[in-house]
Amino acid sequence: MRVYNFIQACSDSDTQSGSKKSLSSSRKPLRRKWRAALQFWFLTCVLSLVGLRVSSLIVLEFSLRAVSALTSAGLDDGSRGLELLLIQSQFSLGCSLTCTLAFIHQGAPHSSFGLLLAAGLSWSLANYSSSLWSHVARLFPLHSTDRYCGKCISLVTSGHTMLASLQRVVILAFATAAVASTTTVYEHFLSQKDAIKFWTPLTLCYTMLVAYNQEEQQRLTVTETLLRTVVLRLGGLLVLMLAVGYWSDVLHVLIAFLGEGVCLLPSQDLLQGALQDEQVSHKDKQRSCQSSRMRDKVDDS
Repeated sequence: MRVYNFIQACSDSDTQSGSKKSLSSSRKPLRRKWRAALQFWFLTCVLSLVGLRVSSLIVLEFSLRAVSALTSAGLDDGSRGLELLLIQSQFSLGCSLTCTLAFIHQGAPHSSFGLLLAAGLSWSLANYSSSLWSHVARLFPLHSTDRYCGKCISLVTSGHTMLASLQRVVILAFATAAVASTTTVYEHFLSQKDAIKFWTPLTLCYTMLVAYNQEEQQRLTVTETLLRTVVLRLGGLLVLMLAVGYWSDVLHVLIAFLGEGVCLLPSQDLLQGALQDEQVSHKDKQRSCQSSRMRDKVDDS
């Protein structure tokens, strides 16, 4: 996403200051690589500690909130809403991958090797993404004009489709994990007698609370919105696990707070950029509406 935003900023002649800021932030590659490695392995440990029951509930809860947010946002703000949800879905995406792998490896004698293989492939993908971002942040403005770098030329020609492709992959991952999470939730929570009578009012109340929270978030800042969203999501799961779960589930929800923090704190620049673009587009719409009203008045006169 940083590569995509940087390419879009470089393609716009009015955002040279944003490009310079991104360039100045990439002058310490060694420190950035250590931070990325520490974040990756810490998040891997957190995801391995969170149980399958809690991970399934996190996946279903985020899917419900994403569908509700996109439905209430409308068609005009759908792209921007998808970008904001994509930034906030990092830990939930990790939970969806662990749920899917656990569902596929259920009953396998050596399932731990599959998890290690998935961690190794994720580490390779993270290294490639980090090196691509480092290359683009330092050399893309030069290589995009000289046309002698294969990476930068491919990004110039097809970089505008990067975000849409990433969104489709994430949606596919959540759709696959929703099946595995639904099966896990049914086996561990809904298979008991009279469980539907208990879960139905909880689901309805939580859905209404999510819709109300989305209306209130329009008057809050980025930090307040993130804090309120995380507290609402995981706080609701914590109360739910206190009612129907085990003490280990409560501990796993508390560990999930750490995972959300590890994912969201380094992504403040992405959220700020997305919200700034949203404000700019909103101002452009207001200006276009005002100009159309002025033309209508002139025509009437």
